[in-house]
Amino acid sequence: MHVSFALFADSANISQEGKLNILGVFDALQVAALPAVHPRATMVVRLKALPDDIGRHTLGFTWLGPEGDEMWSSSGQLDVGAPPPGATELDVPVIAAIDLPIQHSGTHVMRIVLDGDVCAELLLHVRAGAPVMPPAGMVS
Repeated sequence: MHVSFALFADSANISQEGKLNILGVFDALQVAALPAVHPRATMVVRLKALPDDIGRHTLGFTWLGPEGDEMWSSSGQLDVGAPPPGATELDVPVIAAIDLPIQHSGTHVMRIVLDGDVCAELLLHVRAGAPVMPPAGMVS
Protein backbone atom coordinates (compact mmCIF):
# COMPACT_ATOMS: atom_id res chain seq x y z
CA MET A 1 0.00 0.00 0.00
CA HIS A 2 1.26 3.50 -0.77
CA VAL A 3 0.18 7.13 -0.44
CA SER A 4 -1.22 8.44 -3.73
CA PHE A 5 -1.49 11.96 -2.29
CA ALA A 6 -1.79 13.82 1.02
CA LEU A 7 -2.90 17.44 1.55
CA PHE A 8 -4.50 19.95 3.88
CA ALA A 9 -7.87 21.45 2.89
CA ASP A 10 -10.72 23.47 4.32
CA SER A 11 -13.08 20.49 3.97
CA ALA A 12 -13.53 17.14 2.28
CA ASN A 13 -16.16 14.41 2.00
CA ILE A 14 -17.05 11.30 0.09
CA SER A 15 -20.17 11.58 -2.07
CA GLN A 16 -22.95 8.99 -2.26
CA GLU A 17 -21.30 7.75 -5.46
CA GLY A 18 -17.99 7.23 -3.63
CA LYS A 19 -16.23 10.27 -5.10
CA LEU A 20 -13.69 12.12 -2.97
CA ASN A 21 -14.54 15.86 -2.87
CA ILE A 22 -11.91 18.32 -1.62
CA LEU A 23 -12.41 22.08 -1.08
CA GLY A 24 -9.81 24.75 -0.32
CA VAL A 25 -6.42 23.02 -0.58
CA PHE A 26 -3.62 24.91 1.22
CA ASP A 27 0.03 24.50 2.19
CA ALA A 28 0.54 27.81 4.04
CA LEU A 29 -1.15 29.64 6.92
CA GLN A 30 -1.02 33.22 8.14
CA VAL A 31 -1.81 33.53 11.86
CA ALA A 32 -2.28 36.81 13.74
CA ALA A 33 -0.17 35.83 16.77
CA LEU A 34 1.61 32.85 18.29
CA PRO A 35 0.95 30.47 19.89
CA ALA A 36 -2.18 29.61 17.92
CA VAL A 37 -4.43 26.72 16.96
CA HIS A 38 -5.71 26.32 13.43
CA PRO A 39 -9.13 24.81 14.15
CA ARG A 40 -10.50 21.93 12.15
CA ALA A 41 -7.94 21.67 9.37
CA THR A 42 -8.93 18.77 7.16
CA MET A 43 -6.14 16.39 6.24
CA VAL A 44 -6.85 14.17 3.26
CA VAL A 45 -4.76 11.10 2.51
CA ARG A 46 -5.51 8.78 -0.39
CA LEU A 47 -3.94 5.37 -0.08
CA LYS A 48 -3.73 2.87 -2.93
CA ALA A 49 -4.03 -0.75 -1.84
CA LEU A 50 -3.21 -3.89 -3.83
CA PRO A 51 -4.70 -7.37 -3.27
CA ASP A 52 -1.67 -8.23 -1.08
CA ASP A 53 -2.69 -5.39 1.26
CA ILE A 54 -5.97 -6.98 2.37
CA GLY A 55 -6.21 -7.03 6.16
CA ARG A 56 -5.53 -4.80 9.16
CA HIS A 57 -2.94 -2.02 9.09
CA THR A 58 -1.81 0.67 11.51
CA LEU A 59 -2.03 4.26 10.28
CA GLY A 60 -0.46 7.04 12.31
CA PHE A 61 0.03 10.79 12.13
CA THR A 62 2.70 12.85 13.90
CA TRP A 63 2.62 16.68 13.93
CA LEU A 64 6.11 18.20 14.11
CA GLY A 65 7.10 21.83 14.71
CA PRO A 66 9.75 23.69 12.67
CA GLU A 67 12.55 22.43 14.94
CA GLY A 68 11.38 18.82 14.61
CA ASP A 69 9.70 18.76 18.04
CA GLU A 70 6.69 16.42 18.24
CA MET A 71 3.57 18.39 19.11
CA TRP A 72 1.15 15.44 19.01
CA SER A 73 0.63 12.06 17.45
CA SER A 74 -2.26 9.70 16.89
CA SER A 75 -2.69 6.25 15.38
CA GLY A 76 -5.42 3.77 14.69
CA GLN A 77 -6.32 0.61 12.86
CA LEU A 78 -7.29 0.53 9.19
CA ASP A 79 -9.02 -2.53 7.69
CA VAL A 80 -8.49 -2.95 3.96
CA GLY A 81 -10.92 -5.13 2.02
CA ALA A 82 -10.55 -6.78 -1.35
CA PRO A 83 -10.73 -4.66 -4.52
CA PRO A 84 -13.97 -5.00 -6.49
CA PRO A 85 -14.11 -7.74 -9.14
CA GLY A 86 -11.95 -6.82 -12.12
CA ALA A 87 -9.99 -4.12 -10.23
CA THR A 88 -6.31 -4.50 -9.45
CA GLU A 89 -6.14 -1.82 -6.76
CA LEU A 90 -8.38 -0.13 -4.23
CA ASP A 91 -8.62 3.57 -3.27
CA VAL A 92 -8.59 4.02 0.50
CA PRO A 93 -9.45 7.66 1.32
CA VAL A 94 -8.73 8.93 4.83
CA ILE A 95 -10.27 12.24 5.96
CA ALA A 96 -9.24 13.63 9.36
CA ALA A 97 -10.44 16.90 10.94
CA ILE A 98 -7.60 18.10 13.13
CA ASP A 99 -6.96 21.10 15.39
CA LEU A 100 -3.34 22.03 14.55
CA PRO A 101 -1.37 23.55 17.44
CA ILE A 102 1.19 26.10 16.25
CA GLN A 103 3.88 27.36 18.63
CA HIS A 104 6.33 28.94 16.15
CA SER A 105 6.39 30.26 12.62
CA GLY A 106 8.20 28.17 10.02
CA THR A 107 7.66 24.89 8.21
CA HIS A 108 5.67 22.27 10.13
CA VAL A 109 5.46 18.62 9.09
CA MET A 110 2.62 16.10 9.31
CA ARG A 111 4.33 12.72 9.19
CA ILE A 112 2.18 9.84 7.89
CA VAL A 113 3.21 6.42 9.18
CA LEU A 114 1.83 3.17 7.77
CA ASP A 115 2.61 -0.09 9.58
CA GLY A 116 5.52 1.56 11.39
CA ASP A 117 7.16 3.06 8.28
CA VAL A 118 7.08 6.76 7.35
CA CYS A 119 5.33 6.77 3.98
CA ALA A 120 4.77 10.52 3.44
CA GLU A 121 5.41 13.93 4.95
CA LEU A 122 3.03 16.82 4.41
CA LEU A 123 4.52 20.33 4.82
CA LEU A 124 2.65 23.36 6.16
CA HIS A 125 4.35 26.78 6.09
CA VAL A 126 3.25 29.11 8.91
CA ARG A 127 3.78 32.88 9.13
CA ALA A 128 2.78 35.09 12.05
CA GLY A 129 1.71 38.72 12.13
CA ALA A 130 -0.23 40.90 9.74
CA PRO A 131 -0.08 39.80 6.12
CA VAL A 132 2.26 41.82 3.92
CA MET A 133 0.32 43.55 1.17
CA PRO A 134 2.02 44.33 -2.17
CA PRO A 135 2.33 48.02 -3.09
CA ALA A 136 -0.67 49.52 -4.92
CA GLY A 137 -0.65 48.65 -8.61
CA MET A 138 1.59 45.60 -8.13
CA VAL A 139 0.29 42.18 -9.05
CA SER A 140 1.48 39.28 -6.94
